Amino acid sequence: MPAPVAERRPVNRVHHGDTFVDDYEWLRDKDDPATLAYLEAENAHTDAATAHLEPLRQQIFDEIKSRTLETDLSVPTRHGAWWYYARTVEGQQYAIRCRCAVTDPDDWTPPTLDAGSTIPGEEVLLDSNVEAEGHEFFSLGAFSVSDDENFLAWSVDTQGDERYTIRIKDLRTGEVLADEITGASGGATWSADGTHLFYTTVDDAWRPFRVWRHAVGSTVDTHPSGDVLVHEETDERYFVGVGRTHSEKYLVIGMSSKITSEYRVLEADQPEGEFRVVLPRRDGVEYSLEHAVIAGEDRFVILHNEGAINFELVTVPVQAEPLADLDGCTVVIAGSDTTRLEDVDVFARYIVVSYRRDALARIGLLPLDGDGIGALDEVDFGEELFTSGVGGNAEWDPPLIRVGVGSFVTPSSVYDYDPSARQLVLRKQAPVLGGYDPDEYEQHRSWAVADDGTRVPVSIVCRKDTPRDGTAPALIYGYGSYEASMDPGFSVMRLSLLDRGFVFAIAHVRGGGELGRHWYDDGKQLHKKNTFTDFVAAARHLVDEGWTSPERLVAEGGSAGGLLMGAVANLAPDAFAGIVAAVPFVDALTTILDPSLPLTVIEWDEWGNPLDDPEVYAYMKSYTPYENVGAHAYPAILAVTSLHDTRVMFVEPAKWVARLRATATGDAPILLKTEMHAGHGGVSGRYASWKERAWELAWIIDTVGTADSAPPRSGGGSATG
Repeated sequence: MPAPVAERRPVNRVHHGDTFVDDYEWLRDKDDPATLAYLEAENAHTDAATAHLEPLRQQIFDEIKSRTLETDLSVPTRHGAWWYYARTVEGQQYAIRCRCAVTDPDDWTPPTLDAGSTIPGEEVLLDSNVEAEGHEFFSLGAFSVSDDENFLAWSVDTQGDERYTIRIKDLRTGEVLADEITGASGGATWSADGTHLFYTTVDDAWRPFRVWRHAVGSTVDTHPSGDVLVHEETDERYFVGVGRTHSEKYLVIGMSSKITSEYRVLEADQPEGEFRVVLPRRDGVEYSLEHAVIAGEDRFVILHNEGAINFELVTVPVQAEPLADLDGCTVVIAGSDTTRLEDVDVFARYIVVSYRRDALARIGLLPLDGDGIGALDEVDFGEELFTSGVGGNAEWDPPLIRVGVGSFVTPSSVYDYDPSARQLVLRKQAPVLGGYDPDEYEQHRSWAVADDGTRVPVSIVCRKDTPRDGTAPALIYGYGSYEASMDPGFSVMRLSLLDRGFVFAIAHVRGGGELGRHWYDDGKQLHKKNTFTDFVAAARHLVDEGWTSPERLVAEGGSAGGLLMGAVANLAPDAFAGIVAAVPFVDALTTILDPSLPLTVIEWDEWGNPLDDPEVYAYMKSYTPYENVGAHAYPAILAVTSLHDTRVMFVEPAKWVARLRATATGDAPILLKTEMHAGHGGVSGRYASWKERAWELAWIIDTVGTADSAPPRSGGGSATG
């Protein structure tokens, strides 16, 4: 069937003396029947254009399913008298969250599944499959157990718009209390005595801006009936969140813009008290806050960037009055040009530091003893390329520290690190069924050279038998915004590409955080074009190195990475056979010009403010994908969006595709696929997610002309690897 043709309804956008004629802005109104009819027509066209791929989609879905242990268990996390975990059951979309009693206080070995599918003595806390019944979309937000472990607070979103309903359950009786809080953000935080729950709500721009205190046992149908407003952030640049220090001693309200932060604290056992500022906000100063007991003294552990571009770790005594500045703090780890300090997790006996060096995420431990803080001890994971992180540590004084690590070739693994023995104890490696053999694959770090001479890291994985003569198909992924780092992690779904001879690469472009804060700064605001030219350089580098050829190369990115996809489609359409743009931020200038739209004001620190600054306006207009669609022979393009996305609204890819169709030359297909019951993260449910990814992978494989190829036998197992 022919592609839909969007009606042109010209609207003039005038800013700083410049006029832009926007023919498709009318598509913004999702309540307009004409808009919905257009999206449905696009979906029908996409279904027809890709109908021939249904057998391949089913094959890939079957491969993903056959490689996945469907009845499985997360590694239990110990807290108090219980082990907490989530498990999945074959045939069910969502996880079941459970706990079982600690039987031996001295044994820190997590329990495992018995011969069936449960742990003896299991108590089901929340079955998301039951919660999701009757809903086409389901997302679990908060899942928070009170300190006495008698109450559970959880929240759900059944639309995809990231507005949640919070409920409370008495775990002693199984009774769900009458308390119901609607229109909340995702989180929920308990006071120490379990009498109060703290949560946030969003404004009309979907910005969390208010913190509320709810007395457990009271009924709340709408805000702010009955609940106490604890804090309201009137500066539209700031997001607000509420949580607890790991020690559980303090409640913490955090306010942060893209470049500035401020924290307020309150003793968690005094929930009706007043929060106090720790360090008042100062423009351009970012910091995070934790609590430690060092040599018998309560101290705040602060990670900050004042005078330290890659951040500095300091401590300061806990005090009632706000700090005037950071001059009197004790420096624990000074700022560095080569190491970006990213996060700290504080325990009774250790400060665990997460940092990045040489574009790899690393973990180190600082021991705490009676004399103070010892030297940093880095955990050695023994791989050239890897990603690592700290997680699953609910206890304040554990003998072991839970960490996670993985790579392109090593499935995600959970370890307990024994600091005294400096040993990693493997608790679980994600199972890959069907005979997966990591020795059949190889990973590499390569370096492309951008137009300005900057070396751009590129991470690559493929089968060892992949030819290096330019004939291999390839998929290159990029993001490059918000200082987010794209690390080389494992993916079961990616095996369906690798086993068909694909090379997979991540271009660690400027705007991300892989090489420190300067790497981010060099790819934002008036330096944003570096993100795009870096990606093109990485793509051409893959070709020059013999990994692939332009007619065999597909690019992929989502959200801000979708902006990257739209920009490189305009910049270098000849470099790619196809482009996948997921929830793409392709109409960035229109969005950033409108402060009434979700997230716009806080985004000005990332992109600049084109509303007030003519230079920013001109610069953004010179690269924004929608404005720069030209009469080019574009590669095949697949744009995927969701009707209820509040972060990148569906109208952006809808307008982009309409303008591409009206302007582009050539005959490469340009497709739009809109999920009508989803949000920014796409469809919900693991089987639905697998089907969605199988759909995209089939399109990628078909675009490079290898849809008829079969995956090789892997590791002596089945053909699905």
